[in-house]
Amino acid sequence: MLKPLIALYFFVLAAIQFGLLIGLFHYHRSRNLVRPSPYWMGSLIANITALFVFGFGVIFVDDVSRPAFNFTIANTLFYVAAIFQWLFCKSLSQTVSSRFDLMAKSSIVVFFVVFELLRHYGNFEIRTAYMVGLALLLFGSQIYQLRLIRKVNSSPQLTYLQYATIVELSFAVCRLIVLAVGSLAIQRVEQLPQALIFFTIAQLVANTVAYIAIGSYWTEKMALSSAAFSNENEVIKKLLLERDELIASLLKANKTAATGALSASIAHELNQPITAISLNTEFLKLKMDKGVESSSEIRDVILNIEHDNQRISRIVSTLRNIFKQDQAELTPVNLNDLIQDLMPIVTPQAKDCGIQIYLNLNGSNLIAINSNEFSQAILNLINNAIQSLSNTNIQNKKIDISTSMTQHEVTLSVADNGPGVEEGVRGNLFNLMSSNKKDGMGLGLWLSKHIVDRHQGSIRYQVSQYGGAEFVISLPLKPI
Repeated sequence: MLKPLIALYFFVLAAIQFGLLIGLFHYHRSRNLVRPSPYWMGSLIANITALFVFGFGVIFVDDVSRPAFNFTIANTLFYVAAIFQWLFCKSLSQTVSSRFDLMAKSSIVVFFVVFELLRHYGNFEIRTAYMVGLALLLFGSQIYQLRLIRKVNSSPQLTYLQYATIVELSFAVCRLIVLAVGSLAIQRVEQLPQALIFFTIAQLVANTVAYIAIGSYWTEKMALSSAAFSNENEVIKKLLLERDELIASLLKANKTAATGALSASIAHELNQPITAISLNTEFLKLKMDKGVESSSEIRDVILNIEHDNQRISRIVSTLRNIFKQDQAELTPVNLNDLIQDLMPIVTPQAKDCGIQIYLNLNGSNLIAINSNEFSQAILNLINNAIQSLSNTNIQNKKIDISTSMTQHEVTLSVADNGPGVEEGVRGNLFNLMSSNKKDGMGLGLWLSKHIVDRHQGSIRYQVSQYGGAEFVISLPLKPI
């Protein structure tokens, strides 16, 4: 009855460890955050297999001094389990190099050969002493490693593992003592001392506790990793929420800025035609009050008012299109003709200020632009030049408008011989609400740049050849 009873102990322990393996495997598979160490998983699998093989071997063994080959397999698997558990503990404090890993695994082959020789030429006591001696070396080294690890890692599971290893070592020493004091050579299972059986089973129980501690340590690590992952998710969610709120705020601010800029631009651009309408209206009232009824003169004034009204309508429509987020609607336009068409609008004011406008228009190819928008940009530059010159007392005031064309781009320049722009404010010329004029709103140049940008072009300031201001617009030539 002793052999089945001993075998039952081995089977029960194997079943417990197998249940632990299945539970841990499913737990880690469901989490999939931290990969378990292959050392302790391999150690547990080897130990379970060894327990089953040894248990079956005990049932059928007749002479323990000359056991069957399956005992060599079982004890080699026990050694594999011990080596892998030792490597696992070592990996907690430092990376196990491939060379060291190979040396440790090569010792398994050495163990197998030695134990097989002992199975043939040794006896039960020598083989047991061989197993216990190796166990003492591995357990002692493992306890030392765990002691060092616990100085930097206060996990209670590592404490349990250290205590379980100390108990294993203690029972291994007790087994060695029982063999040393025994007087009879053991050949049958029935001759095994009760104390030896007890300490062997107790050592295996402590070994099972050690595996439970390792599994708990890894589960604890998984739980901490899961908690950290959850915290990171919360942080990421908060960051994403803050990002969305920021984007919404920026969109709202952008919409508000665009609306404000549109309103200011409309007020800025409508100032001239509204002023002209007001002057023409006053002139018309004055004529009517004096009884002057020259139909041709009145007709000219009305036509001027009508022209200014149409200009107002065109300005409003153009500015609304400019502030849309989509691209400008482009049509083939001759830039020189467009400039010529603008002359009747700016020439009267220029003459009133004693300014002569010179045109130097070269290149007559068609370019793809939005004529309404681009007209507004050109008018802004010309009006700026007129205003700049009107505040000076220089002789021979003039504005040069020139165009040129290359294979890749067309260039438009508006230059004057006025005072130019102070060097300190040149960097902010095209900024919204930035003006170098006392009564300026800082919209004309900003709006011109906005229009040029919508045409994928560029605008820059430079000192003209006359020492005044010169604004140069460059537009890329696109297939029409």
